[in-house]
Amino acid sequence: MKLDSLTLHHLSMPLVAPFETSFGRETERECILVTLQSEGLTGYGECVASREPGYNYETTGTAWHILKDFIAPLILGRDIADALDFQKRVERIRGHHLAKAGVEMAIWDLLGKREGKSLKEVFGGERDKVEVGVSVGIQESAAALMRTVEVYLEQGYRRVKIKIKPGREVEETTIIRKKYPDLRLQVDANSAYTLETAIALDPLDDLNLLLIEQPLFEDDIWDHRKLQARFKTAICLDESILSPRHVRYALEMEACRNINVKPARVGGLSRAVIIHEYCRERGVPVWCGGMLETGVGRASNLALASLPGFVLPGDISASDRYYHRDITNERFVLNDDSTITVPNEPGLGVTIDEEALERFTISKLILKH
Repeated sequence: MKLDSLTLHHLSMPLVAPFETSFGRETERECILVTLQSEGLTGYGECVASREPGYNYETTGTAWHILKDFIAPLILGRDIADALDFQKRVERIRGHHLAKAGVEMAIWDLLGKREGKSLKEVFGGERDKVEVGVSVGIQESAAALMRTVEVYLEQGYRRVKIKIKPGREVEETTIIRKKYPDLRLQVDANSAYTLETAIALDPLDDLNLLLIEQPLFEDDIWDHRKLQARFKTAICLDESILSPRHVRYALEMEACRNINVKPARVGGLSRAVIIHEYCRERGVPVWCGGMLETGVGRASNLALASLPGFVLPGDISASDRYYHRDITNERFVLNDDSTITVPNEPGLGVTIDEEALERFTISKLILKH
C-alpha cells in the first residue's frame, strides 16, 4: 500500500463545557487530524495531543514537528504493508506515541477500506455495542459536581468517573456515593498524589468504587505496587503504561488490578490490541480511556472496545458530551442501555464534515513524496 500524501490539520474546537483535571483546564480542545492518501483511498487518523504538556510531554506543536520532519519522510512514497510495518519503520523515533498513533490510525482506516471491512471486523471485535461511562471534570464545588452528575445520569449514563485532586477527593466522592449507593463510580487522580500524600485517599477505600485511577506519578509503577497492597479497591494505571512492556511490569509487580488502554498513549491501535490480549490471557480487566476525541478518534476507540477483554465501561461517551459540532458527519449517541453502537462501515466508518473541518482548522500542511 503506497502512501502518496499526508495532510495535517491543526484543529481548535470549542468544548460544550470546560473540562478540568488535576493538571489543567480546557475550554477549547486542540488536536491534529491526519489524512493519508493511498491508491485512490483516503484514511483518517487523530493525533490526540493537546495544546499544553499536562497529560504528557507531547503537544500539538511537538507532534506537528515529529509528523512533518521525522515520520512523513519514513513513509511517504513507501509501500506500507500494515500497522506493524509502520511501527517498524518509526521505531528509531523515541517516544512521541501520540504522533505515531495518529498516523497508525489512518493506516488502519486505509486497510479497512481496502479490505471492505470495519475496524471491528479487522480487529476481531465481538460486540455491536460498547458499554460506556462519562468522565466528569473537577467542578467549582461539591454541589456543582452533584448537579453535573445528575444531568449525566438523567441522560442515561450508568457509570461515572470523577476527576479528583488533593483536597477535592473524599468529600465529593462520599456525597455522590451516599446519594447513589449502587452507582458504578470510579475516580481519577491523573498523578496528583505522592505515596505520602495518598493517605488522603484512604477513606475512598470504603466507598465501593470500581477503581482508583493513576493516583501517583506518571512514570511510577513501583510505588503503585505499595499503594495497591494496602487498598482493597482496584488501582488502575493509565499514564504509567506506555507499552506492552509496562503492562508486564505492572502486573508482575502487582501494582494494579486493571489497565486503562488508551491507544494513543501506547503508540497505536496495534499495541493496544497486544495489551488487550496479554491482559485477557491473565484475566485482568481492561477498559478504553478517552482523550476528548473527535468522531475520528471516537470511532477508533469504539472498534477497539468491541474486543472481548474490554469488560469495564469505557470513557468514550456520546459526541454531544464534548462538541456541539464535530468534524465527522456521523454523531455517536448514547443508547438506552448506556452503550454506543460500534461503526460497521469499512475502516473507521466515519466521513469528514468538510465545512466543520475548515471552520476549526488553524493550520494546514500537505506533504507529498
